[in-house]
Amino acid sequence: MSAPEEGRDPNRWRALGVCLVAGFMALMDVSIVNVALPSIREGLHASTSDLQWIVSGYALTFGLVLVPSGRLGDARGRRLMFVAGVTLFTLSSVAAGLSPSPTALVVARLVQGIGGGLLSPQINGLIQQLFRGAERGKAFGLFGATVGVSTAIGPLLGGAIIKLLGTDTGWRFIFFVNLPVGIVCVLLAFRYLDARRGADRRREDLDPVGVVLLGAAVFSLLLPLVEERQWAGAAKWWLLLVGAVLLAGFALWERRHAGRGGTPLVDLNLFRLESYSSGVTIGLLYFSGFTSIFFILTLYLQLGLGYTALLAGLTLTPFAVGSAGAAAVGGRIVTRYGRPLVALGLLVVLIGLALTDTVVSVRGGDPSWWIALPLLLAGIGSGLVISPNVTLTVSEVPVAQAGTAGGVLQTAQRIGTAAGIALIGSVFFGEVSSSHGDFARAASLGLRVTLVLVAIALAAAVVDVVASRRRGPDAD
Repeated sequence: MSAPEEGRDPNRWRALGVCLVAGFMALMDVSIVNVALPSIREGLHASTSDLQWIVSGYALTFGLVLVPSGRLGDARGRRLMFVAGVTLFTLSSVAAGLSPSPTALVVARLVQGIGGGLLSPQINGLIQQLFRGAERGKAFGLFGATVGVSTAIGPLLGGAIIKLLGTDTGWRFIFFVNLPVGIVCVLLAFRYLDARRGADRRREDLDPVGVVLLGAAVFSLLLPLVEERQWAGAAKWWLLLVGAVLLAGFALWERRHAGRGGTPLVDLNLFRLESYSSGVTIGLLYFSGFTSIFFILTLYLQLGLGYTALLAGLTLTPFAVGSAGAAAVGGRIVTRYGRPLVALGLLVVLIGLALTDTVVSVRGGDPSWWIALPLLLAGIGSGLVISPNVTLTVSEVPVAQAGTAGGVLQTAQRIGTAAGIALIGSVFFGEVSSSHGDFARAASLGLRVTLVLVAIALAAAVVDVVASRRRGPDAD
């Protein structure tokens, strides 16, 4: 056999390791910068608007390029796009650490987001390409653990670096640490990642009209959400309508383009797969609540209780530990239990968050020890949601479309994250203002909104379980 059989590449686990390290680096940058904002404000004399764009600019460009980069990976080679993404991310990290002004840092963060968006869909595509059956579930389990840990450990690692190096130097090394990691990832990618490309037909047609329409739609949906607290007035919300119209136009164009014999950016037939459409919906809903947990509790602990960045990160560590362990286990058993496992995970998250809310709202003083067990429970539930949901969502997706499908799923998650933080941030700060600085009350109210969002995701998962059983024992 001239090439290793798909799913039997002898280097597949090493390749996965390279992908997970790069994915961890890119995803952690979503949260690690939050704890460095006070230091950046002091060191660069940054305005509130500058700080907002340092955070939201990364999320915006990250979300914009996910689907086109997934398609490029499917068509031109996933290793090529992975290496390009890691290289761009690493170089822009160095530029961010060297930034002499707030504007330079914002630009570097925008480019960082593009690099992260280039490499992330390739991870989904490579897992689909390299693994089969139970091994694929294990691989996605490790990827899910990476997602959970990277999101939760960012504030902890950032706080530790700042405490070790000081406020003036610490925030710069939050970006510099990506340099050695990026270099190693690029070198190992050339050694272990498969360099095969997609079919010639797919390489000939990259659907530039579809790229522009989808990019404009995602931009219109994300911008008012990430700028919710900085863009005053109600005019920004009209962009959501514009985004919906652009999405409809994108769908019409894709069908027309495919009807003329072209290869669409996104094959809309993917959404006829029940496993895929249900998984994307659950991912969007769950991420609207999941990432808001850290947003609420970090603000409560630091602004309300005066915790340092390091201590706040340590307080949230039980969630990361529970999520990492459960994600690895969930990946191993998802092929046996299917979507009911995701529903169970969502139920456990609800219980853990409800207990966390009870501690915050009822117990006065320092809640850190009391919320450790509820956060651990919520983390366990989250680990049973993220990696199993990804595994089930892409289970029927053709390998040739794996990168694109992963890009769509991650875009839905990014939109859910932005929408959830915009909604819960508005509730949180509104309550802080109206209650004259009662952060515990604001955190409790924010957690209750999060509970509602997770409950909606649970309802969607239960509906999918019931529908799959009606379709027959072979439906997943």
